[in-house]
Amino acid sequence: MTSGKARDRFDLSGRVALVIGGTSGIGRAIAIGLAEAGADVVASSRRSAEVAEVAQEIRARGRRSLELCVDVLDRSSLENLYVETIATFGKVDVLVNAAGTTKQIPTLECSEEDWQMILETNLTGTFRACQIAAPGMIRQGWGRIVNIASLATFVAFYEVAAYGASKAGVGALTKSLAVELARHGVCVNAIAPGFFPTALNQELLEDTPRGREVLMRTPMQRYGRLEELAGAAVFLASESASFITGQILVVDGGYLASGVNQ
Repeated sequence: MTSGKARDRFDLSGRVALVIGGTSGIGRAIAIGLAEAGADVVASSRRSAEVAEVAQEIRARGRRSLELCVDVLDRSSLENLYVETIATFGKVDVLVNAAGTTKQIPTLECSEEDWQMILETNLTGTFRACQIAAPGMIRQGWGRIVNIASLATFVAFYEVAAYGASKAGVGALTKSLAVELARHGVCVNAIAPGFFPTALNQELLEDTPRGREVLMRTPMQRYGRLEELAGAAVFLASESASFITGQILVVDGGYLASGVNQ
């Protein structure tokens, strides 16, 4: 039987979490998971209707929230989100960077505009948010940053070079920040999800040769369920991860471990 003390190490009561890209897909699942673990959660994105909907879900779990939109391409938007969160809650303990985009296109045909847009969203947006939120964590001597990496951080996927480059960059950024912030009590880690059908990738996976290959290469022989990412985020945001930093936690049903499956 799990002791109360052990359970407390995963309890996020009293913590304030800011989840950027937290109103759909992976970010939404993590935002709800953090709220269920006890944190007050501000889940933000560009879409006001989704922001309001997720805030209502968080409040329904007995936690506090705010309804604020953000665009990771706009530094002032991120700064405003942070300032408003501090004004209401007094601190940000946990930052989750889940905003992302992708586009399937042959690398030699990828325009510089598409390349820049994907890197600006996935990598530079994460960089901006970390720069804005980390100083407050340093001042309070405690913080958790959880970035969303990808299997593409480690291996290449067909015709998504810009996405892969951006996510490899997220992995490198995570490690660099972990080294720089460790002495201040701030742990910086990333989650690399396997294949979880979302609005971002559904067209690439649903009943396609690509999707069938993914399932063949995944030992569990299924896609992930979004709620299966919440536990990883709660763990990395909790006291149980107090000596873990600079790591990329892979949640992939065994995909990266797989060689021959039959």
